[in-house]
Amino acid sequence: MAETINVTIRLDREIKESAENLFDGFGMNLSTAFNVFVRQSLRQGKIPFEIYDPFYSDKNQARLARSIANAEAGRVTAHELIED
Repeated sequence: MAETINVTIRLDREIKESAENLFDGFGMNLSTAFNVFVRQSLRQGKIPFEIYDPFYSDKNQARLARSIANAEAGRVTAHELIED
């Protein structure tokens, strides 16, 4: 059996508690979940999921471009941009 070591990570308290609740539903603790993540990363040679920010989605970028064009053409107020 491979030698194990302790690793310390820093998380916001709420994130840690939410993660513990989620992984508990899968029948594992945070340490096991972290081990699964690291092993899958090593097997795949990458992070085993897409890292995604919805701000940069094609749909949102198109909406932003339309809003900017409308604002530059004077067809919309700043309030309407915020509330849209």
